[in-house]
Amino acid sequence: MLITLILNQYLCYFLLVFLLMSLKKFVKMKIALVGRPNVGKSALFNRICQKRISIVEDIEGVTRDRIYAKAEINGKEFDLIDTGGISFEKNMPFIDQIRMQAEIAIEEADGIILVVDLKAKAQILDKEIAKILLATKKPVILAINKADDQTAKYDLFSFYELGVENLLAVSAIHGHNVFDLIEKLFEQLPFETEEKEEKKNINVAVIGRANVGKSTLLNAMLGSDRCIVSPIAGTTRDAVDVLLEHNQESFLFIDTAGIRRKHKEKETIEKFSSLRTQNALKRADICILVIDVNDGMTSQEKRILKEIETLGKGCIIFINKWDCVKGHRMEHCIASIKDEYSPAKNFPIIVGSAKEKRNIDKVFQSLLDLKLQIQRKISTPDLNRFIEKSMQRTHPPMVKGKRLRVFYMVQKTTHPKKFILFVNYPNLMTKAYKQYLINSLKDTFSLIGCPIEFTLRARTLHK
Repeated sequence: MLITLILNQYLCYFLLVFLLMSLKKFVKMKIALVGRPNVGKSALFNRICQKRISIVEDIEGVTRDRIYAKAEINGKEFDLIDTGGISFEKNMPFIDQIRMQAEIAIEEADGIILVVDLKAKAQILDKEIAKILLATKKPVILAINKADDQTAKYDLFSFYELGVENLLAVSAIHGHNVFDLIEKLFEQLPFETEEKEEKKNINVAVIGRANVGKSTLLNAMLGSDRCIVSPIAGTTRDAVDVLLEHNQESFLFIDTAGIRRKHKEKETIEKFSSLRTQNALKRADICILVIDVNDGMTSQEKRILKEIETLGKGCIIFINKWDCVKGHRMEHCIASIKDEYSPAKNFPIIVGSAKEKRNIDKVFQSLLDLKLQIQRKISTPDLNRFIEKSMQRTHPPMVKGKRLRVFYMVQKTTHPKKFILFVNYPNLMTKAYKQYLINSLKDTFSLIGCPIEFTLRARTLHK
């Protein structure tokens, strides 16, 4: 009886472990099907998705837009993207739009399946497309389609000329080797398992010069004297982490030592404090830059703001010690800060008093708003409508007789927000026009306080 009980306990334990393992989710990947017209991409797309989604015809150019569908193989979920056939012939209808849709799919995808026609052998166009795909440094696998006779031996020699190491003869119509093809691509993709997503803290670094009231502000937000407050500059010498729940959101506040000019960092302790502050900046998702209203925007604050932007962190400016000001309006104070330093317009500005806990609620609201904006993913169609309107409103300047053309724009990452602009010639983008586009993007999508980075790329899928 005792042995049976022990065995039952072990069995229950292993069943529990198995159930927990099965609850794990796979990181979802995007896989794009790419190739020249009429090689069977849409048929392969339908076969992988196990449903008829894309139209299949023996006519070139049937698929024009990107088509997305969710697929699953061996418990691994992924998004599959069907694209129109890539061709460099000018007489094909909608060829520029088709190439653009294919380029976007290639940029979005984590892995790419290059589809070719077994019966047509390797074409010059196949080689050109393979060269472009391999240059992306993304995992690429070659699907040699239309191998419909499973018993036949195929001559695949010509397809090795394309330079794609992993290749497989498949049949989209009959399903031969289709799932082996996906599994082979999976081996090159970083499919990692992840547990149910836990509630993530918003890391907030409270930074600024010495004695501007950083610790007082943190205490006011916490509702307790968590940090030592003193009129002596440099009281805080270490980065202090404090966890706080507010409106069902979890904040990890990092109080930092006051940032000083380099030549004033005389003591060894102060030098270590400065290094810890730099580390706190790197750990933060959002920074609260505290400014003393009596001093305004000094060269130190300007340097700190530049560093925050360089590190790609969100930022809120809190102008502290308003209790010391009489006979002035907050709006005028904010306007003077923006006039004094124009990049300050890119950040939310709150005027208040940490000592009197004035406008502390606005700080929390700004943190929540900024968190949502930082995590926001802007769709490619919305971005392309934005870029079209922005360029119509203000045309790019002529540079050496040529004018910049932006073909389309995609968002690469959310935090920091990185956007890729596909253009005719990257060197035609002037610094002033780039800043105009960034400012317009922030205004259009309410991204004030979010770090934004533009990367320019010359179009590759054109001749």
